[in-house]
Amino acid sequence: MASQTPLPRRDQPFVKGATALLLVDMQRIWLEPGLDPDHADWPADHYFYTQTRDVTIPNQRELLAAARASGVEVLHTIIQSLTEDGRDRSLDHKLTPIHIPPSLAEGLPPPELAPVGDEILLPKTSSGVFNSTNLDYLLKNLGVRQLVVAGVLTDQCVDMTVRDGADRGYLVTCVADACAAPTPERHAGALKAFGGYCWVTDTQTVVDRFVALGGANQA
Repeated sequence: MASQTPLPRRDQPFVKGATALLLVDMQRIWLEPGLDPDHADWPADHYFYTQTRDVTIPNQRELLAAARASGVEVLHTIIQSLTEDGRDRSLDHKLTPIHIPPSLAEGLPPPELAPVGDEILLPKTSSGVFNSTNLDYLLKNLGVRQLVVAGVLTDQCVDMTVRDGADRGYLVTCVADACAAPTPERHAGALKAFGGYCWVTDTQTVVDRFVALGGANQA
């Protein structure tokens, strides 16, 4: 019997030209106190706001800086309807309801996390970015095999991104301290639940790997 090629590991070294960073739903409407109509009662010192301000966003800024400096492809996804009245939304978003029109400035990422140059920004109307965008098509066109994921909410849209990415054959990395949920319990529970679909690690580890790619030969 012919020997089989060993299966890759989820935590195997990143490959230059085949690795991408995806930020999930980092939008002002969720991140800035008083903008989210569904959580108007959350004070500015709510756990989610302090966690994203003090931990999640700073860590994502480090990830972005390292990825950009090393030539790692950067993509962003946001919840946003394609039409002003939201008629294109998924049934789930109509029932919830969730609607962020394309004209709403608060629906875009904050300046420190905004796309730079020709980085791809994908609007979606589902929890899973693979379900309502052409992300899979784009990643394949870009030659990406290893997908590094960070964003909000850990137990919703990040969870869906990780699981769907794994099902489509990507080696997924979740940067735990660059994600957030409304409570630490929800965050930890989600990581435990979907940890079998990805490599769960931290910002510094991923930054170090991105930096190492800067001097690697193109794969």
